[in-house]
Formats: sequence, structure tokens, C-alpha cells
Amino acid sequence: MPMAALYVVLGTIFGFVLSRSGAADYNYIQGMFLFERFQLYGIIGTAVVLTAPGLWLIQRRGRTALGAAVHVELKPMNRGTVVGSLLFGIGWSIAGMCPGPILVNIGEGKVYALAALAGALAGAGVFGALYPRLRDTFGLPSIKARQAAIP
Repeated sequence: MPMAALYVVLGTIFGFVLSRSGAADYNYIQGMFLFERFQLYGIIGTAVVLTAPGLWLIQRRGRTALGAAVHVELKPMNRGTVVGSLLFGIGWSIAGMCPGPILVNIGEGKVYALAALAGALAGAGVFGALYPRLRDTFGLPSIKARQAAIP
């Protein structure tokens, strides 16, 4: 199976789990942020508990299960990280979705998710255009252009 097909299969499984668990449901997300529903805290906690040992092992070995080299670079804490985290959380709370659930909601036929997708893409575009000016203000690192290796 080519790697791209594997990614599509894994992404589809991930989207299905998000959908069935309620992690993409607007009401569940709003309930989490209003501290009225606690199911998503359990889902997020379970994801961390299941993922952390695997990431630790991959980083310790320095290779994935398929042998590809892995280097996990720790990101520095700066004003940009704090401001970006706050903006992400506010957007997630208002829209009721973050990037993964946007696609899940579109897949479920929820038309309003197209507005969230448009907003996310527009926000990323505006941030990219303003990055040189924001870099000094928020102490952000310079962006290094990398060429992705396509398997």
C-alpha cells in the first residue's frame, strides 16, 4: 500500500473515531468549554495517555516502525506561543471545532463547517502574510523553508 493511501486510511479511521466519540460535535465542545460536559476531557486525556508512550519510544529509538529517521525538536516558549494558544482556544470555543473536526463535520454533511474551514484558511493566510511584521513583535523564530520529501 503506498504511503499516501495509508495516510488516507488512517485519517479516515481517525475521523470516524472523532465523529462517533462526539469529539467533533458542536454541543459536546461547547459543553466542555462551559464545564457542563466532561466527556471530551476524558477523550483528550485518553489520547494523551495512549499516545505519549508511543511518541516517547519513537523519539528514544530515533526511528519510526518503518525505519524513517525521527527528530522531535522542542519548540521554545515565547510570546507568540502564548498568544497563538489563546487565539486557537478562542477560535475553537467560538467555532466549536478545530482543524480535524472541521473536516469531520464537512464529511458529516454539516454545511456550517464550510464557514469554519474558510475562516481557518483565511486566518492562516493572513497570519502568513503578516508573519514578518509579527515576528519581531512577538519574538517569533524566522521561518526556514523546507522541501518536503514525497514518498
